Amino acid sequence: MSRQQSQSPVSSPRLLASAIGVAITASSAGHMVFAAEKADEKAPSNSISLGATAITGEAQDATSYNVEKASSPKYTAPLVDTPRSVTVIPQQVLKDTGALNMQDALRTVPGITFGAGEGGNPQGDRPFIRGFDAQGDTYLDGVRDTGSQSREIFAVESIEVSKGPNSAIGGRGAAGGSINLVSKKAHLGDSFDGGFTWGSDQTQRYTLDGNYQFTDTAAGRLNLMSHESNVAGRDKVDYDRWGVAPSLAFGLGTDTRVNLDYYHLESNDTPDSGIPYTIPVAGSAARTKSNPDKPFAGGDDSNFYGLDRDFRKGRTDTATFAIEHDLNDALTVKNTLRHGTSMQDYILTQPDDSKGNVNNGSVWRRANTRVSNTETTTNQTDLFGDVYIAGFKNSFATGIELSHEESQKSSYNVNTDTTPATAAVTTNCNPAIIGARSGYNCTSLSNPTPNDPWNGAISRNYAGTDTKANTYALYVFDTLELSEQWLVNMGLRYDHFDTDYKTFNGSSVTTSKGDDTSEFVTGQFGVVYKPAENGSIYASYATSATPPGNTLGEGQEGNPLGGTPDRNGNLLKSDMEPETTKNYEIGTKWDLLNDRLSLTADIFRTEKENARVQVDTTSYENAGKTRVQGVELSASGKITDKWQVFAGYAYMDSEQVDGGPLGAANDGNELPNTPKNSASLWTTYQVTPKLTIGGGAFYVDDVFGSVANTTMVDSYVRYDAMAAYKLSKNIDLQLNVQNLTDETYYDKAFSTHFANQAAGRTALLSTNFHF
Repeated sequence: MSRQQSQSPVSSPRLLASAIGVAITASSAGHMVFAAEKADEKAPSNSISLGATAITGEAQDATSYNVEKASSPKYTAPLVDTPRSVTVIPQQVLKDTGALNMQDALRTVPGITFGAGEGGNPQGDRPFIRGFDAQGDTYLDGVRDTGSQSREIFAVESIEVSKGPNSAIGGRGAAGGSINLVSKKAHLGDSFDGGFTWGSDQTQRYTLDGNYQFTDTAAGRLNLMSHESNVAGRDKVDYDRWGVAPSLAFGLGTDTRVNLDYYHLESNDTPDSGIPYTIPVAGSAARTKSNPDKPFAGGDDSNFYGLDRDFRKGRTDTATFAIEHDLNDALTVKNTLRHGTSMQDYILTQPDDSKGNVNNGSVWRRANTRVSNTETTTNQTDLFGDVYIAGFKNSFATGIELSHEESQKSSYNVNTDTTPATAAVTTNCNPAIIGARSGYNCTSLSNPTPNDPWNGAISRNYAGTDTKANTYALYVFDTLELSEQWLVNMGLRYDHFDTDYKTFNGSSVTTSKGDDTSEFVTGQFGVVYKPAENGSIYASYATSATPPGNTLGEGQEGNPLGGTPDRNGNLLKSDMEPETTKNYEIGTKWDLLNDRLSLTADIFRTEKENARVQVDTTSYENAGKTRVQGVELSASGKITDKWQVFAGYAYMDSEQVDGGPLGAANDGNELPNTPKNSASLWTTYQVTPKLTIGGGAFYVDDVFGSVANTTMVDSYVRYDAMAAYKLSKNIDLQLNVQNLTDETYYDKAFSTHFANQAAGRTALLSTNFHF
């Protein structure tokens, strides 16, 4: 498989980042080894080496898989005393598993799947948490990270996954939970980490992470990344991206601390168009729950159904200014101001089975296009700490959030040039006319030809939609210690969310408009009983609210704005209420083996009510109801000093309880992207002081693509392996082999048309430098 050689606007900066990383590594290695050895000689024996984050309390093992507390002050108790399911993926797990992006990392957390997109966000992150779409529920350092993206992790310290309705913590949405990325920030001490990864399918990845302490209280940090690769087992698909993330910190170790952080990522990919679903019975157009469509590539799993015209470009910029001040030993105030933009620009050819033609041996190539930009400005002020009221300790956090979001989206005109426009060409891709007469919009199922001389034309379509939204929110959280054995965890949040949109034609003339204002209060309440200091048993209740316009029209919008048109055809105020979700959970958490190993178990029931359903061809009502209930187990940490484990299991029983008048036929069906069983196991063992080996297994049950249960991808088990060897205290090697058995499986299912195939066997060899 050869890489595409087309030039991209990101090539020069990417190569520059690569050159900088390699040059610094090559020219400075000898000097840094000498400096490191001198520093070791001078350092007192009781000194603590600071890792990737500043240590404010007792030093913790930076290599451990176990994490004691979430990063956000809104979590007012350690994880063992937090009455909800929270999983933290630490840096060491990201490193050991060879994760390269957020989707790679989240594979280690059962109960999370990824869905495919068709229009708004076809290739970006679309996680499902406990069966609920969470594409708009990703946060960066506790602040909502708006916009359709494919998130990198080169500048990420850890990833925190909170399961169950989480609007009280993060605001609107979060019906199934939320994902928080903790960024790498400047810290005291000097350090340098660099590396390069070469692997199969022409993978080349370079990273640099350097921290330098300027003064006793100030430091700077720089993270660089360059990545390019094909995809194992897939023709034509390739990824090309680069990123930079500088960080400055002042006042470290003092009462007032200031952080300035910036993040930039650019990508230019040839996207994977997926594999079409096929009709289960030849000659039949009917799909049934008992005999659903499944993806089929005509006998060759590497088949690519796109065209050489396809591309997907992305750009993300995020600037953050945060100031934190200790009012006294028990109280801290923090203000975070962030401005960010997220752009996506693509023409993506998707294999479309809607023409009823796939079982005739041919595939209709349908172009999906978009040019969009989402811009967000957020100011969040928090006050947190400990206070005693009537003799009882309260660990609390309270704050105010103000944000403004704007999304502009338009598209491309793709003239398919189906001349002559006969039914045989445009409706069923008759195999007899594939080729010039169909404008190469049809291709063979078994032998697609992406290099076809496509006859169409492409131009910008400046008609589109602008959406704006404002959020005003107040929140408070508290963990009340009634006694050494009993804790009460409480949280309450008020949101005022107003959004408006307008559509316009290519001449910028407004063609329709509408707006919506939603006010809602969400909360959480939990009671924790501690039979021992290192364990807890809890029961909790939490709610969330998803208003119309939740994702500003970006991504796969499941609850868009709507309303009754006036006499001019303009949409008036939406009469839709927010969808509401509530969760009941009972669980237990234990820190064992001198707090080295964390074990958790919980039983949950999540119900979405007031769901938006279509009641006739032109109107909607808040009448739907869905339910997911199940069991979760997890283990993370060290079983022995040499043996680590990061594992979990989730059982989810999902059901559409009420789909409304038009959706009643699906009542009782399973929800899409919600496997009944999913499990992950990752473990490493230090064989010698220099050699560590590890491996993992990841299982996901059958997944339906639609609530009609007429499309499905089969269950799969994927095996990974790794080995790491320390050449010296400054240099180590690591080999990761992902999908060891070269299993062909699908990790994203769309409701109709297609599913996305995961990468085949991939080998990655990394050389890492540490000073």
